[in-house]
Amino acid sequence: MRHFETVCREEGIKVTQQRIEIFREVAQTEEHPEADKIYHRVRDRLPTVSLDTVYRTLWLLNDLGLVATLGSSREPTRFDANLERHHHFVCRQCGFTRDFVSNDLDSLVLPESLCSFGNVEQAQVQVRGLCRDCLEKERT
Repeated sequence: MRHFETVCREEGIKVTQQRIEIFREVAQTEEHPEADKIYHRVRDRLPTVSLDTVYRTLWLLNDLGLVATLGSSREPTRFDANLERHHHFVCRQCGFTRDFVSNDLDSLVLPESLCSFGNVEQAQVQVRGLCRDCLEKERT
């Protein structure tokens, strides 16, 4: 939370209760929640918060480098406050998403052909499959 407050102040952004609660909601979970889920959780604590405020705040946090987004353009955007090097497991059925760390994937050599697209600044692997709960449901 201190980093959040420091970045906001350095950028001249007011540290409001709504912004604090929205950032806290993303930072305290491993779920990589969508904006809608964040909105419902924050609204329990701040009944006057609007979905628009949640969206605007999440994109502001993204612009400030305090959260990252993940997901394809066809899926709802998920938000991740873990900015350390990591990768993602995503359940293709229910959307369960969790971080994992892999030194092997971190040291993956990217092909030269990527240079034709532009300058690569970060590489992150997304592994898709079925989570334990969905696997169990399929077995029964």
